[in-house]
Amino acid sequence: MRFLEGKSILITGGTGSFGRAFVKFVLRHANPKRLIIFSRDEFKQWQLQKEFPESDYPQMRFFLGDIRDKDRLRLAFEGVDYVVHAAALKHVPTLEYNPFEAVKTNILGAQNIIEVAIEKGVKKVVALSTDKAVSPVNLYGATKLTMEKLLVAGNAYVGTKDTSFSIVRYGNVVGSRGSVVPLFLKLVSEGCRELPITDERMTRFWITLEEGVRLVLFALEESIGGEVFVPKLPSVKVVDLAKAICPDCVFKIIGIRPGEKLHESLIAEDEARDVRLVQHQGRTYYVLLPTFSFESKKAIEKWRGYSKMPEGFFYRSDKNDWWLSAEEIRELLEKAKEDIAYSNDSLR
Repeated sequence: MRFLEGKSILITGGTGSFGRAFVKFVLRHANPKRLIIFSRDEFKQWQLQKEFPESDYPQMRFFLGDIRDKDRLRLAFEGVDYVVHAAALKHVPTLEYNPFEAVKTNILGAQNIIEVAIEKGVKKVVALSTDKAVSPVNLYGATKLTMEKLLVAGNAYVGTKDTSFSIVRYGNVVGSRGSVVPLFLKLVSEGCRELPITDERMTRFWITLEEGVRLVLFALEESIGGEVFVPKLPSVKVVDLAKAICPDCVFKIIGIRPGEKLHESLIAEDEARDVRLVQHQGRTYYVLLPTFSFESKKAIEKWRGYSKMPEGFFYRSDKNDWWLSAEEIRELLEKAKEDIAYSNDSLR
């Protein structure tokens, strides 16, 4: 991670589960000049400041602000080398009921980041997307798909500036506040022996917070501009997850929530015509190359030597060739126990 030495890094939505994991990982493995947390939640900033006090971490900065506010972004982006854009409204049913709030944060906020990053000469912006952006059936997914398109097109507007924009896209994060895992564990710890299951057929991709951080750092270091980076991930049946957490529990089928998918897609067949398979430090990533004509030739040239996926390729959780057993699920939960505990605190 030498490329981060002496650099200034800003994380939007930096007090979330990902932001906390990103801060921990970067401070453990690199020595940035500044690590800036940009978020609108003063209480979560106060919590993070207690965990990373200025006396021990003088490179930490905490910047209250909203990505809807372009003037505040201008102040925050001054002298910043890298931006990790993790801020978003994410709760699917809530956004179905409050659609334009999602538009203002997830779409207009992303456009603000693009424009200010170019204006301030940020080197690279990597934005976090979601499996729900693939063939979206809910508003959250539609706003994240729009964000992806904005970021890719942002590479066409940099002019003489040396700014690039790319995206990472992944599925459910074990231990994050949006994961079902903290809910299941909380119910079991309270003595509940009946777990709510939306649908017995449901499958999901799973990734740990640390693997999500590694993916973002890979994109920050290797991206040219316009790529979408997708990790190769294991699939889990939600029923198997519940059984791994509480083998003697019974299930209550509650039905799929509005806008929820039965299975998750990370790469759709229609967008997979120019996907490259990349091996990096024992990990496998898919790289979706930009089709927009701006500077896509640079990205194509960089990744040209890697394997191209076959015709008809797509990547969906129920059609995966990598599944976790109950024992592997428990091992994964053990590795993520600190993140899960942190998320459980937010459920109290």
